[in-house]
Amino acid sequence: MSHTPHPHIAARKEKGVPTVTQEHTGFNGWLALKITNSVGTMWCAYAFAGLALISLPDAIKAGTAALIAWIAQTFLQLVLLSIIMVGQKVAAAASDKQAYQTWKDAEALLDITDSMHKLLKANTELTEEIHKALATRTGA
Repeated sequence: MSHTPHPHIAARKEKGVPTVTQEHTGFNGWLALKITNSVGTMWCAYAFAGLALISLPDAIKAGTAALIAWIAQTFLQLVLLSIIMVGQKVAAAASDKQAYQTWKDAEALLDITDSMHKLLKANTELTEEIHKALATRTGA
């Protein structure tokens, strides 16, 4: 009886840890990631806030309805877009750290399991030898 590690173990080691940055595919994925990384910065949020503030005086002059529309449609959408994207990047980085830690834990468990299989094999072989020795000694 020989121990053969599950083929998934070798395939898993070959692939490595899956992370958010590995998820984009092709040109469209690459381009989307570049744009997301550019727009999803606090500096971009500051720039959008500055851009939105340029039209604030006109919104104030136009009255309450225009000011509310400016807040909802211009300021919040422009500025919050980048801030939400920054938050998503932070969350993705945390998710990648968790994935890496889970990966390391799983690797350790797979190694322990493999070692246990080897120990069980050795234990079985020794037990069989003991049984043979006792059988020979008793003449059974």
